[in-house]
Amino acid sequence: MGRGGDVTLFYDGKAVGQGRVERTQPMAFSADEACDVGCDTGSPASPDYGPTGNAFSGTIAWVQIDLGADSHDHLITAEDRFNIAMAKQ
Repeated sequence: MGRGGDVTLFYDGKAVGQGRVERTQPMAFSADEACDVGCDTGSPASPDYGPTGNAFSGTIAWVQIDLGADSHDHLITAEDRFNIAMAKQ
């Protein structure tokens, strides 16, 4: 867990960048840091940004995160995954 992974960034269905993230978050560890889209509600994503006024001003139609073969979904049951998905709706 937390061993990193390959990342591809798509824009309008076209790959516009890819690389490797060597260290990833193995599990939730903070109440105010999450996978934010469009704005960062916790600490600034980069020291280049100030703590406020950095929200994306465009339109984000959807975000899709695909996990590869080293996904850790096997650590919880299919029923638990279903219950989590239903609770988030």
